[in-house]
Amino acid sequence: MDCCLGEVVQALASLAALAFVLGAVVAHVTAGMVDPQEHEKESFFHNAWGEKEAFPSLLEPFSRQLSVVVPSYNEQLRLPVMMDETMEYLEKRQKQQPSFTYEVIVVDDGSKDKTTEVALGYTRKYGADKVRVLTLARNRGKGGAVRMGTLRSRGRLILMADADGATRFSDVEKVEAGLRNLSPKPDNMAIACGSRAHLEKASVAQRSMFRTFLMYGFHFLVWFFCVKGIKDTQCGFKLFTREAALKTFSSLHVERWAFDVELLYIAQCFHIPIAEVAVNWTEIEGSKLVPFWSWLQMGRDLVFIRLRYMTGAWRLEPPRKTE
Repeated sequence: MDCCLGEVVQALASLAALAFVLGAVVAHVTAGMVDPQEHEKESFFHNAWGEKEAFPSLLEPFSRQLSVVVPSYNEQLRLPVMMDETMEYLEKRQKQQPSFTYEVIVVDDGSKDKTTEVALGYTRKYGADKVRVLTLARNRGKGGAVRMGTLRSRGRLILMADADGATRFSDVEKVEAGLRNLSPKPDNMAIACGSRAHLEKASVAQRSMFRTFLMYGFHFLVWFFCVKGIKDTQCGFKLFTREAALKTFSSLHVERWAFDVELLYIAQCFHIPIAEVAVNWTEIEGSKLVPFWSWLQMGRDLVFIRLRYMTGAWRLEPPRKTE
C-alpha cells in the first residue's frame, strides 16, 4: 500500500514538474507577443485651438507638481463625473496654493465612443496646459494606456486615477502623505498605493461564494508568484515619484488587467519602498472587468509574469526614450 502511494506521489510530482517546464516554455516563447511600437499620432496632443503639439518625455526634468493619468476606454458617460470632481479639486488647491501646478492627461485607449471629444471639452475649458488628451491608435488595455500617459507626464509626482471616479479624488492627499512618510527613499523613488483592503469584509458579504473564491484565489496567486506585503494591488489609485515611475514603467510589459501586479513586482525587485494607504472607494456601474474571464486572464498573466522574468524572457530595463 505504501509502495503504491509512493508511486502515485512520484507520478504526481513528475506531472507537476512537466507542467512547470511546459508552462515556462510557453511563457518564454510568447513573451514577445506584446507590440511596444507607438503610432506617430500618439506623440502629439491637440491644444485648445486644435493644433498639434508634441508631448514631453518622462526622461525630461519635471515642470509640474502633479500629473494625473486617466486611462479611459469607452468612458464618454462616466468620464465627466470624474473630471468635474478632479478639476474642481485641483483648481481649488491651486487657488489656495499658487505654487501648486498640475496637469491631467486623459488617455483614450482606442475607444469606439466619444471619449476623446468629451475629454477635449475640458481642454477647451481649462487649457491644454492643464488638460491634455492622448488618443491611442488602437486599444492596448488599461496597463498600456497608463504606461503611455505616464511616459508623457511632466509631474514631480504622477497619479494614476480611474476614469470611473470610484475613488474620491481628494484622497490624493492621503496617498501624498503616505509617500512623504516613506523613509528612506533611495534616489527619491517611492510609491503609494490606494487600498480597498479595509473594505474587504463588507464587500465579501455582498459577493457570491464563487466570486469570493476567485478573489481569494487571485490574492493567493499575487502573493505566491509576484508581490509580497501588499493587500490590494488592483486599486486604480496609485501615486509615484517621477523617479519611481521612470524606473518601473520603463520595464513594464503587461498591458491588460494584471499590469498593476507586474508594476509592483518590478518595484520590489528594485527595492523601491511602497506604502499602502486606505482610500474611500465606491463601486461604479459600467466596469469593463468581466468577473470570470478577467480573473482567469489575470491569473494566467500572474503565472507568466513570474515565469518570464525567471527564464530571462523579460528583463528589468534601464529607462528608455519614447519614440
